[in-house]
This record gives sequence, C-alpha cells and structure tokens, in this order.
Amino acid sequence: MCLKDRAALEKHRDKCLKDLKKEKRRILICAGTGCVAGGSFDLYDEFQKFATGTDIEVVLKEEKGSKVGIKKTGCHGFCEMGPLILIEPFGFLYLKVHASDCKEIWDETIIKGNAIERLMYKSADNVVFENRHEIPFYRKQSRLVLKNCGAIDSEMINEYIAIGGYKGVEKALFDMNGDDIVNLITESGLRGRGGGGFPAGRKWSQVRRQKEPQKYVVCNGDEGDPGAFMDRSIMEGDPHRMIEGMLIAGIAVGANEGYIYVRAEYPLAIARLRLAINQAEECGLLGENILNSGFNFNLRINKGAGAFVCGEGSALTASIEGHRGMPRTKPPRTVEQGLWGKPTVLNNVETYANVPSIINHTVEWFKSIGTEKSPGTKAFALTGNVNNTGLIEVPMGSTLREIVFDIGGGMKNNKKFKAVQIGGPSGGCLIEEHLDMPLDFDSLSKLGAMIGSGGLVVMDEDTCMIEIARFFMNFTQNESCGKCVPCREGTKRMLDILERIVMGNAVLEDLDLLEELAETITEASLCGLGKSAAFPVVSTLKFFRDEYIAHVVDKKCPSKVCQGLKKITIEAEKCKACTKCSKVCPVDAIEGKVKVIHHIDQLKCIKCGACLEACPFDAIKEEF
Repeated sequence: MCLKDRAALEKHRDKCLKDLKKEKRRILICAGTGCVAGGSFDLYDEFQKFATGTDIEVVLKEEKGSKVGIKKTGCHGFCEMGPLILIEPFGFLYLKVHASDCKEIWDETIIKGNAIERLMYKSADNVVFENRHEIPFYRKQSRLVLKNCGAIDSEMINEYIAIGGYKGVEKALFDMNGDDIVNLITESGLRGRGGGGFPAGRKWSQVRRQKEPQKYVVCNGDEGDPGAFMDRSIMEGDPHRMIEGMLIAGIAVGANEGYIYVRAEYPLAIARLRLAINQAEECGLLGENILNSGFNFNLRINKGAGAFVCGEGSALTASIEGHRGMPRTKPPRTVEQGLWGKPTVLNNVETYANVPSIINHTVEWFKSIGTEKSPGTKAFALTGNVNNTGLIEVPMGSTLREIVFDIGGGMKNNKKFKAVQIGGPSGGCLIEEHLDMPLDFDSLSKLGAMIGSGGLVVMDEDTCMIEIARFFMNFTQNESCGKCVPCREGTKRMLDILERIVMGNAVLEDLDLLEELAETITEASLCGLGKSAAFPVVSTLKFFRDEYIAHVVDKKCPSKVCQGLKKITIEAEKCKACTKCSKVCPVDAIEGKVKVIHHIDQLKCIKCGACLEACPFDAIKEEF
C-alpha cells in the first residue's frame, strides 16, 4: 500500500493504532540475536500453535473475542536472563523461558491474567518483581533510543507507524525547511554517539552549505568493539527509527541517497533492515516523491567484511566504493569529499535513532536529559564480572556506581570492584575513585578515556590489568590496516613488550619504552584507530603501575592469571618416582627415573599442566 500524501499517512496511522488497540494481550518475545541463540524462535512457534485455528482470537477472562498479539521484538536488554518474554498490559517479564513453559503461560497468563512467579525476577532476598519497570536492572534506566526495542514487532512497519513512527519525517517535509532542521539539531546539542562526540548539527550544517548538488547520507553500523552490541540491537529491534533519522538528515542537507554500512557478521540486523526498507518503499516513505512532497530518497545496504578500521569515516566510504577500507589524510574531510568525492553526512546508528524524538519534541525536552554539554542518553553494553549484564540506556552524566551497582546488581560472587574498561580498544580504564564521576564525553576525555561506541567491561579483583591491556592491543594490532608506520609498526612493538611482560621476560626499561611508543603512536597515526590504540595501555600504566612492576621485577602476577609467570614444581616428600608425569610432558622438562625423585626444569617447562593431571599422588603444585 502506497501512502500518496500526508493525509493518507495520518489516516493509515489511525487505522494502525486502532488495530494495535484491539490486542488486549501482547506476547512480546525477545528476538534479538542473544535470545534467538537461546531459542526464542521456538517460543514464537509454540505460541503460534496455540493460536492456530482461532485467527489469533481467544476468549479472555474479561473480554470475549479480544485479540492476542504474538510479536518478534528487538532486544529487551536483560541479556543475562534470556530468552525473555514480556506480557502486556500486565508488564510481566518472564525470564529464561523454555518452549515447555509456553502452554502454562498461555493458560495462566494470557487466558486468566495470572502471574507465574517462578518465571519472574527474584532478588537475592527472594522478593519477586512482577512488573518489569520495578526490576532494579530497568528501574534506573531511561530508555529513549531503545524505547521501542522489546515493545513493538520489529518486522512490522505498521506498529512503528501506529506509535508515531515517521511523524518526524512528516514534520520535516511539510512544516520545516533544511535550515530549520539543521538549526534544531544544532540547538539540541546532539553529539555523535559513535565515540568522539562531535556535534551532529555542526556536521549537518557543513554538508548543507556545500555547493555540490549530489550529497549522501551514510550510517555507520560497523560496530567492531569487542563486547559492544548497541547499534546491532537498534538495527534488529527498531530499524525504522534509524531509517527515519537518516531520512530527516537527507531532507536537512539536500541528499537523495543513503547507505547503511553494516558488518556481514550481523545477519539478523541485515535481514530486518532489508525488510524495513522494502516496507518503507511499499508505503511510499522511501523512493520517489515521498508523500507527494517532491523529495526523493533511496536507501541501500552495504555489507562490510568486519574490518575494525572501517569504523573510521574515510575508510568506511572507501569500502562502500569497492576499495580496500583504508583511511586517508585530511583535509578534505568527509563533509566536503566523502562518498564518491561528494559531501557526506556520516553518523552512527544511535545518533540517527535520536533524531526523530528531537524533531517530534522540543529542544528543551532533549536538553533536559543528561548534562549541559552532553544532553540526551547513551546506550551501553554492560558486560564482565557484574551480576546483570546486557544492553542498557541511561542519561548522560550517570555515574559508574549507578550503572555497576544499581543497574548491574553489583559484582559477581561478592568480589571487589577493580576497574571498568570503557570504550573498548579505543577507550581506557576507570577505577574505584571514578565510581561517582559523571560519564559524559568531556569528563572522560580529561581522564584520557572516551565513551567510544559504548562498551563497558566490568572487572573484579581477580583481573590482571596487564593481560587486559595486552588483549586490546592484540585486537588493535590485528585490525590495523597497515597504511601508516606509527600504527602498523608501533602497535606491534607495544604488543611484543606486553607479551614479554606477561611471560616474565621484560625489564623495567620496557615500561619507559611502552610510554614512549604510546605517545608517538597517538600523535603520529593517520586515523582514530591508531590515535586511540594506546589508551588501554596508558590508562593501566597510570592506575596499575604496581602490577606492571610486580610482573617485571618480581616475576609474579598478583591476580594469578598470567600463565607465563606460573611455576610448576614437584614436592620431593610426596613424589613416588612413578614417572607418570615425565611420560606426559610434551617437552621433556621433567627429569628423573623410576624410584628417583623427579624435578622440573623451569627453563624447558611450558606450563601446560599435563603433569598436574597425570600425578596420582598430588605431588605437583603450581604457584604464581
């Protein structure tokens, strides 16, 4: 059905809303990647079986003939507890649901309206939370960008339209001009959510004033940070919101073509984006002469090969053009010469997803959330040694303490909090003294860290910070495109040093060399990947230098993590000289004969642990 004009869209919205209101019960099944892996599609199929033959109409306790909506939604956020099912209008959130639970849910909750407590969230003191909004994980969140994820069918454009979807496009087309839109986004203070926090309105303004008639709008969905999945969840759970934001950007700057660059490792996001684009085209909300306004906008998906460097603007546009994804020197910048040498607006998924709300509400509304210089909310992927992991959204300026101990439920196994790695390989670590510091772009930059795309890895007292720095440096070094020497060679040298440290082969001078290399790479690298590559090392050296000293000088890992610093020995008084340990040693590091006490040559030992498992007398010990 093609919506010919504004009046047709309004009429269709009324119809969609009426259809939605007929659903007196809504079974909202989380169909984000995490829950799909846990079997949520099986839950969907089970509920469909119960509705078969009734045209999804059942006799409810209070209202005969009421409809039951069975929906595949986006990510509900509480990934630790998936697969998840939300039952509306009750607000019941059922956790870790199996296909065998579906019949009980149908009979007790859908038909009778009763809660099933065994499937609900329980606190440590056995308090049952019936309503989702009362669960501590959700209570302190402000889900604005993620508002529809888990609340509507992610594969139905009509549900998005029913709740006000594409009203922002309608307003931008008929009630505003390009300057009005750009000024509104500028006044709102919206900053790019991809990492650097560059003002979105300033970027749009720079593209709008370019004389070139052909311009492009590009969405960066190449989310490559380890442990980050915010953009993926939006693309999977609320694709039309992002598309609407891109459309508004196109109207603002005068662009009639858009590209979504998404990594091929996100097959579910790609499938839902394709479906969403097809649906928008069929409704006349994408394509030629949208709503009879004279404005044209076509949208394409471009799959990336998973190169982390393609998160950088010029590397991303080069990849879309069919070239190897490598950054180039600036100027010219992307706003002047981006995709195919034309002016290009490039923002990430979360940034575009903020735009419709700003257009539909007021600047004052948006600026009332968050901080003065970082208004709005930020989505984070909360992972690591914390009780409640998942996708969260909080106002800018929220503290680390609120995120880790209120939303996250505190540390696992009552361990002591040690640090948070924020921003993935482009970020740095925050420690206990930063727990009450507001998290926003400017506060973090003063500490040499950054929000990045929004990864938050929580670490407890048993975490080795040198190993964490080595892990991220290994990732960055592997992902370096190799174009510039500081990044290509510098990250390799830093990785070599870190590997020597965790193996117990480093000297104190190596720490000075690490700092010198970090400064050079940061100052001289061509793109953001290299400029931020050393951040995890620099921050761990700053806050955990004593751990580096222990590794280098004492040859000990205080966290007992680094296998290279482990020492395996044989206790002579327990050794029976049975030779079982020497027979399994792959490098002949164990010396001794039958009835002759054995010992381990530490220079040969590779710390594989095979002898530990082979010894029947508990004579072999490992120590750090």
